[in-house]
Amino acid sequence: MNAALHAEAARTIALGSKSFAAAARLFRPAMRRDVMLLYTWCRHCDDVTDGQVLGHGALATATDHVLQQLRSESHAAFTGQPGPELPYRALAEVSRRHALEGWMIEDHLQGFDLDVSGWRPKTLQDSLCYSYHVAGVVGIMMARIMGVSDRSTLTRACDLGIAFQLTNIARDVVEDANGGRCYLPGEWLQQAGLVVADLSAASTHGRAFPLVERLIDVAEPYYASARIGIRALPPRAAWAIATALSVYRDIGRAIRRRGPDALARRTHTGRARKLGRILTATAALWRRGQAPNPDRDSVLWTPRQLHRSSG
Repeated sequence: MNAALHAEAARTIALGSKSFAAAARLFRPAMRRDVMLLYTWCRHCDDVTDGQVLGHGALATATDHVLQQLRSESHAAFTGQPGPELPYRALAEVSRRHALEGWMIEDHLQGFDLDVSGWRPKTLQDSLCYSYHVAGVVGIMMARIMGVSDRSTLTRACDLGIAFQLTNIARDVVEDANGGRCYLPGEWLQQAGLVVADLSAASTHGRAFPLVERLIDVAEPYYASARIGIRALPPRAAWAIATALSVYRDIGRAIRRRGPDALARRTHTGRARKLGRILTATAALWRRGQAPNPDRDSVLWTPRQLHRSSG
């Protein structure tokens, strides 16, 4: 039973995120298994909310009823009573083995509440808070799987999740707008004289692209903070996460190079680039244990939920 579960989790990550799947191969087998199990549940949450399969297909926002079922089944799985579906069995197994906490599960689900409600951010802090819910808290849970318990490293793991999500937002501006969503701060749009419907039109991409560049700039200090946290991870985990960081950061850099044309077609990193990042990320191994670590930039937004974490 568990072998079949683990095989299906591996298939899910391979189809759902080529970037993270490439990095996940670098973990030690037991850690890779649990990372993939957690990813499987997170992918399911996203797909249920968006009406997609493994992140593919047109956006079709779920109903409140569907989201409440997702919440109920997720919390049941966390407490060791999963239903038969793969994502819930995956969550139950990984929760049993690691120091995940109920607030982490709930905080992740709250991000999908925002999507279903039709919420849109007004300020950059709103966008950062959303990024925490859908990705930053996932970084915290992933770090727990890697044996992290101190608050400083958990915070930097959260920073990496936030950076990933900011990159996703920058990459998917037009796709989101086509589905009636927008995660760019509303006040940015207002300053540029744009509304969400404008983002789908090629004629406005020149005006919208500076906002995308601005969001990529916002992500940079979060990536820098996360890179410091990698030093505290076990060797192969450090290698894997350094690879994932570099691959995702490359997406933002590629968007910047392409300019407004990047809004017309989704930006990807090629297989050769990913392989190169796997090789260059070995530098994270010799950085481990370097001291002293600089303090985290006090300007970076920090979710209040981290004050409840251990460390």
